[in-house]
Amino acid sequence: MRGMYDLTLDLHSLLRWFVLLTGLAAAGRSIAGWSGRPWGASDARMGLLFITMLDLQFLLGLLLYLVLSPTVTAAFSNPGAAMRDPALRFFLVEHMTGMLIAIVLAHIGRARSKKAANDRSKHRAAAVFYGLALVIILLSIPWPGMPAARPLWPW
Repeated sequence: MRGMYDLTLDLHSLLRWFVLLTGLAAAGRSIAGWSGRPWGASDARMGLLFITMLDLQFLLGLLLYLVLSPTVTAAFSNPGAAMRDPALRFFLVEHMTGMLIAIVLAHIGRARSKKAANDRSKHRAAAVFYGLALVIILLSIPWPGMPAARPLWPW
């Protein structure tokens, strides 16, 4: 089981960079387009790619959270003690909650941009919701230097 955990964690750690890059690209395109550029198929595709990367990342995170992670298993064995330990609390509650909120925001942004009446509204909805999702993602990643730190690269 340890081999599967390591592989899944490495993939989850590597995929964060694709999530961040596609999120920056999707939000950046929308911010740039907000000033009047027409909403195009490439704008919609970039939003879809961001959502796809987020959803894949979420599935890997769920696999870690519910099945593979010894950290989360240890935290669930004594939730009271885990809540007093910043690293365990981060993975038990904060990381999952922040990422779930970010995914919901990104999905709302995609849905609103698809339903918006005009190009400016499409760009605005995507920029606001993708931007908020990115901020929450950045706050919810276990960066080096945090109590629950993970390395920047899986190798």
